[in-house]
Amino acid sequence: MIKLEKISPPKLDKNIQPVQLTDTTMATRKAELLTKMQKENYDAVVIYADLEHGGNFEYFTGFVPRFEEALLVIHQCGEAYLVLGNENLNKVPFARIKAKGIHMPHFSLPNQPMETTLTVPEILKQTKLEQADRIGLIGWKNFTSQHEDNALIYDLPYFLIEGLKQAAPTAAFNNATYLLIGENGLRTTNNANEIAHYEFGAMNAGNCILSAMDQLEIGKSEMDIGAYLNDLGQRPNVVSIMATGARFEKANLYPTAKKIQLGDRISMTTGYKGGLQSRGGYAVHSSDELPEAEKDYLDRIAKPYFNTVKTWLETIAIDLEGAVLYDKIEEVLPKAQYGWHLNPGHLCADEEWLASPVYPASKEKLQSGMILQFDIIPSVPAGYSGASCEGGVVLADEELRAAIQREYPEMWARMQERRKYLIEEIGIVLSEEVLPMSNAAAYYRPFFLNKESALTAK
Repeated sequence: MIKLEKISPPKLDKNIQPVQLTDTTMATRKAELLTKMQKENYDAVVIYADLEHGGNFEYFTGFVPRFEEALLVIHQCGEAYLVLGNENLNKVPFARIKAKGIHMPHFSLPNQPMETTLTVPEILKQTKLEQADRIGLIGWKNFTSQHEDNALIYDLPYFLIEGLKQAAPTAAFNNATYLLIGENGLRTTNNANEIAHYEFGAMNAGNCILSAMDQLEIGKSEMDIGAYLNDLGQRPNVVSIMATGARFEKANLYPTAKKIQLGDRISMTTGYKGGLQSRGGYAVHSSDELPEAEKDYLDRIAKPYFNTVKTWLETIAIDLEGAVLYDKIEEVLPKAQYGWHLNPGHLCADEEWLASPVYPASKEKLQSGMILQFDIIPSVPAGYSGASCEGGVVLADEELRAAIQREYPEMWARMQERRKYLIEEIGIVLSEEVLPMSNAAAYYRPFFLNKESALTAK
């Protein structure tokens, strides 16, 4: 039974500190890639990045190419090359992978110096790709079309595809992004060090969303509240949203000077590496302040939605097939009735959405070490506001839980406190395998002006 009740809100995570990835973690990532390359018969892989799509590149290098594009070339023997523009060439000595730097000014910003006589293919030949028979191209997307040959779809710029084909004229090329993301991809699971690394971002997002909700008042502007959605100087991995009333007017995505009015629909989102938080509802104290046609919002939308949050958290488990979770969500929140369209849950990493094992007929199994985010956005045609309570957890088997407790006891303590809060205050029965990544997890106030009451299942 879902109810809106007065409960103690979660506390902000205090004194949060970033956790760096260890040399052991970085060496393991490369070693595991080489093993996969050997198994899949790749002589080399070429990993592309730009600032927006740098996760696969950063996974091995530790950085994203600010301003520019970049390539990381890794041969099966372990030899590596970093192809960088003017503003990133200086990162070579700092990279987390030992690699030879190659300057490609074509990656640089428009009208920056192009002091080279070499063409794109000539520069790329320096990576010794002409020695390779089979080359895997890794952009950022693992294509999953049922009607095309996904291995032959490349999400690298045309000038690079052509340059690579000329640099390695006898090689066969394939999209090899599946080595990293998608079913059994290297990036789909995390060790204790990686979880601690990502928890920092998840906590930051949680603190931001809780602070923004607490600051929301009639008469404040979107920008007033939006100022609380980013913190600690960290780069968000999504466009932060703080919208009151109608969204996307004149195609605008960003907070404006628009003032919050009683009865407005509210939408807010923020996200960093490791996790996103999103909330949706109304700027009201109670149902009485809702527009007449929407006064049943709590029973019509918010409660069924939150029951789905509860169901999702109580259903996820190691070795559960994605289709089983998908069907369970369809059972409690029918798509035809509630108008949701995306996967009901997905993986998080450096990106807000890495990939998803949750889709119809999915045989992919949830695994220990997966950071999973609840992500269902109802859209009811009758004109109601949507509902949102996105947030993430990590699945951890007994071995991983022991590693977290041993290597990161403070994180372990935080996760246990979060579990206790969800079980005792919210009434969500979590298995031992489910560890919340933020204090904001599953805390939902659909009426933003009522700061004492939240939805519970107690």
